[in-house]
This record gives sequence, C-alpha cells and structure tokens, in this order.
Amino acid sequence: MSDKNVSHSHRGTLTLLLSLVGMMCVLSFASVPLYRLFCQRTGYGGTPKIALKAGNEISDRRLNIRFSASLHRDLDWSFEPLQNHLTIRAGEVGLAFYRVRNNTDFPIAGVATYNVTPDKAGPYFNKIECFCFEEQILQPHQSIDMAVQFFIDPEITRDKQAKDVKTITLSYTFFSAKDPSINKYLGLPSF
Repeated sequence: MSDKNVSHSHRGTLTLLLSLVGMMCVLSFASVPLYRLFCQRTGYGGTPKIALKAGNEISDRRLNIRFSASLHRDLDWSFEPLQNHLTIRAGEVGLAFYRVRNNTDFPIAGVATYNVTPDKAGPYFNKIECFCFEEQILQPHQSIDMAVQFFIDPEITRDKQAKDVKTITLSYTFFSAKDPSINKYLGLPSF
C-alpha cells in the first residue's frame, strides 16, 4: 500500500470519528427536549399530554381531580390552587385556577413545571390551556390568577391497568426564571 493510500485511509477514519463525536454532541443536547416531547405526546412518567381541544365522548365514570401547588425554596412568592379538587367525568372539560403572588419589593420572573399522579393516569390527562413553561413576570406584591383547562381521555375507562384510578393529582411547582438550574428543572439542556 502506498503512502498516499494510507494517508487517505487515515483521513477517512478521522472524518468518520469526528462525525460520530459531532452527532453524539448534538444528540446529548437534543435528548432532554426530545424526551420531554415524547413524555408530553405519550403521557409517559405522569406527564400530561397537550391537546388542542377535547373529544366528543363523555363517559359516566367520575374522577376526582386534586390540585397541588409548590414553590422552589428560592422563590419568594405565594402559590396556591383556588380549589382543592373538582369532580369531572372522563371526557368532560375541567377548568381550574391557581393564584400566584410576588411577596417582594421588586419584579420577579418565574416558570412553572407540572406533573400528574398516579403515573398511569398521565397518558389520559390532556391539558388544553396551561400557564406552565411560560415565564410569568410579577411586579412587586402583584397577584394574578392563572387557568388550566383540561380533560381526561375517556380511554382511561377501557384501560384495565387504570381501573383503580379514582383520584388524579395535578401538581405545579414554580421556580425562579433566574435560577441557574432552571434548565434542569424544565428538562432542557444546560449550556
């Protein structure tokens, strides 16, 4: 084999290895958002799905929906659901409100994440409108009410694994948008 062929072979190997390293870097940054998108589409891990509108079917099965609110320890806000629970039928649209208040003398931006328990209800919990993952800027001592509109897919009534689900809890947690770990909380890559 000539020196020219060996040099060409090494360049090809180097190009291939650099391409693989580049693809691995791209996948490492894209994996978290892709995983979050997968969870939102499938309801995996208790992640509610996002829907544009409710379906036409409404079941006779009633479900108790509980609402929970919490704050990251570094955010000086008050945050609470305005109702503790609602009882709705599978397929019926529910509407709930949360109130958030900035307890400081300066503006603060916050971002909310959410989850549904039990996890097996996640694939059936569909949010139509939500304040999650959107930066909320509250002025000093400002209080606002935020809505979440949702429905439980009637398919839950046909799932043998979900027959025992009578209560579903929708939980939100607010974090400071300036928190250096906010990307981790939101499931986004950190740069």
